[in-house]
Amino acid sequence: MLTPHRTDIRQGIIHTLSTMVYFAGLLGLLLILTAEARIGNSSESRFCTESNECLLYDLVCKNDDYEVRHYDSVKWVSTDEESYFMDKAISTAFRRLFKYITGSNKAGVNIDMTAPVIVKIEEKKKMWASSVFTLSFLLPSTHQMTPPQPTDDKVYFTEMPDMKVYVRSYGGWMMSLTSSVNSMLLKRQLDKVQATYNKDYHYAVGYDSPKKILNRHNEVWYMVEGEPVCPTSS
Repeated sequence: MLTPHRTDIRQGIIHTLSTMVYFAGLLGLLLILTAEARIGNSSESRFCTESNECLLYDLVCKNDDYEVRHYDSVKWVSTDEESYFMDKAISTAFRRLFKYITGSNKAGVNIDMTAPVIVKIEEKKKMWASSVFTLSFLLPSTHQMTPPQPTDDKVYFTEMPDMKVYVRSYGGWMMSLTSSVNSMLLKRQLDKVQATYNKDYHYAVGYDSPKKILNRHNEVWYMVEGEPVCPTSS
């Protein structure tokens, strides 16, 4: 028979364990909710018209030339492709990632397409030299924590950090020429206001599939360094 003292100890241990289990479950729920909060319903974005989920952001500030956004950390599925031309690299890399989300993964599951699709572009490309382009699909909220493992060793996961970015938007089609022109225009505006940003690379960002003809939306992103600069509208 347990003495009253030992009974109290046992009850205390049980209570402590129950409390730990409760808070562990609560933490897990919070992690899931956080993942869903970073990637929300596309109805919350005016850019995402062809997918159920979209990468959401907080608008820090905006003027006539560019805007500053804050993004939480999210996970992407990515692949690299070396080429002389961005358009050719994107075509090859897109097919590779599309195979991954349509069942070419170790779980054999289909994964919903999301928006946007981003391309990491090196800034210091030498004349007549090839460059490595990194194409990434945003993983939907249900696969943010434990995405299916790729079967292609050229496909891998990237976790983008919590970040602020300078953004320039433009319509039409995201091609090598339009991307280069808009990245140059954004850099010109940022240098004009003496903003500090990562000059090693930028992102070309597309929200629409090739079948969409009208009201297309594309962006250029530069990563903010230090405090973002938001001058008054010109």
